Amino acid sequence: MPSSSTTPGDAPATTSASAPAGGATNAPRTAGSRMTGRQKLVLALLLGSQFMIAVDFSILNVALPVVGEGLGFSLAHLQWIATSFALAAAGFTLLFGRVADLVGRKNLFVGGMAVLGLSSALGGLATSPEVLLTARVLQGLATAAVTPAGLALLTTAFREGPLRERALGLNGALMSAGFTAGAILGGLLTDLLSWRWAFFVNVPVAALVVALAPSAITDSRPEKRPRLDVPGAVTVTGGLLLLVLGLSQAAETGWTAPTTLAALAAGAALLAAFVSIERRAAAPLVPVHILKRRSVVWGNTAGLIAFATETSLVFLLTLYLQEVLGYSALATGLAFGVLGVGTVVGGVLGGRAVGRFGNRRAIVFGGTVQAGATLTLVALGTSGAWIWLLLAATFVGGVGNMLMIVGFMVTATSGLPDAEQGRATGLATMTQQVGIALGIPVMSAVVTARTGAATGPDAVLSGVSTAVLVNAALVLLGALLAGRFLAGARRAKDEAHEGH
Repeated sequence: MPSSSTTPGDAPATTSASAPAGGATNAPRTAGSRMTGRQKLVLALLLGSQFMIAVDFSILNVALPVVGEGLGFSLAHLQWIATSFALAAAGFTLLFGRVADLVGRKNLFVGGMAVLGLSSALGGLATSPEVLLTARVLQGLATAAVTPAGLALLTTAFREGPLRERALGLNGALMSAGFTAGAILGGLLTDLLSWRWAFFVNVPVAALVVALAPSAITDSRPEKRPRLDVPGAVTVTGGLLLLVLGLSQAAETGWTAPTTLAALAAGAALLAAFVSIERRAAAPLVPVHILKRRSVVWGNTAGLIAFATETSLVFLLTLYLQEVLGYSALATGLAFGVLGVGTVVGGVLGGRAVGRFGNRRAIVFGGTVQAGATLTLVALGTSGAWIWLLLAATFVGGVGNMLMIVGFMVTATSGLPDAEQGRATGLATMTQQVGIALGIPVMSAVVTARTGAATGPDAVLSGVSTAVLVNAALVLLGALLAGRFLAGARRAKDEAHEGH
């Protein structure tokens, strides 16, 4: 089985001339730096779907009070509009990454997009909380299917090297920009039309992708049909669901509440059982040799922190803008447009940075820039003039965040044959979804712990400032640890080559 020439550590990525292992690719692969017309069409379809999914994560955030009032949600249950989506998306991503290898990545991708379109229509037509939450769970399940399948199709469409780095950079930029655009679009649609259009806007996009994808994308799957690791699927899915649920409960009822502790303990136990099962399984969901790769472990660690910190920062700054400066939902969404521009710039530069300086340096530099920009937000005050610091810091932080995310994506999927791309991209996508799902409840819990029962702009500002400090420390620590251990991975690989 031929191996890739891209190193997981510090070395710039290069293009392998060997044929890939596994199934067919989406388009003829070229070793140069130019995409074929078919590759451009495949890229447009896959990136368009990933952007739409990212928008779904945040499009209802600024409209939650309006949705709750329209359908009769109590204030205590309002968070479940977001949490139900996040639970399904994070909990089932790794499972669907493996299912994609079983049924075909294109089949799962197209089927997931169809479910996403239908569930969006159901959400837009909802007349009760139960129907809306059902639609959100179905949207989350569709996201768990589409995201790893789409990413696997993307990585098998392009060889490791400049084209894949550029594609992954654009994918990361649109995913992060989509999260920001969701806040803007949600505010616009809610103010100008109705919150229902936050659902309806997905329907024509999903229909277009479902219509074009079957003929544009060539399926990609391993040559041998693998078996599904049922015990592993049950334990990892249950463990992730309980972990996200426990952290969501922590933000609502506190870290010491019995329900919080029980969910977190049970989730940790199931994830530990998952690792043990994978060591003995004949056809593991995630083979042990993948879990032992430093590039996979530390690349995914960096990605988890990058997604958790940036998406939760949007939540913290939403509190600041609305509760301290008194911004409307629409004005809040528009303020995040600058962050969206920063993530697009970072995504475009990310592929070039990885190609020139290597994965490890991109992660360390991007994380350091993001941490520094985030740290400046501790200085925010109650005057409206502080908006200029917020805009500048979010732009710079967005660029750094995307450098880190592109470095993570390339690192976590490099050095593996096509036959294992479904597993690797499923793991990377799970990292992304879990990071998005965990970041907000963790930072919300920090704010709550700081403010206690106090209310008012000064109390909110104090809680937000503390959480921002924690946020900056987390991303810096994650980047430095990933850089340290990825450097070790490269040295180990170099020593192995010298031994031969």
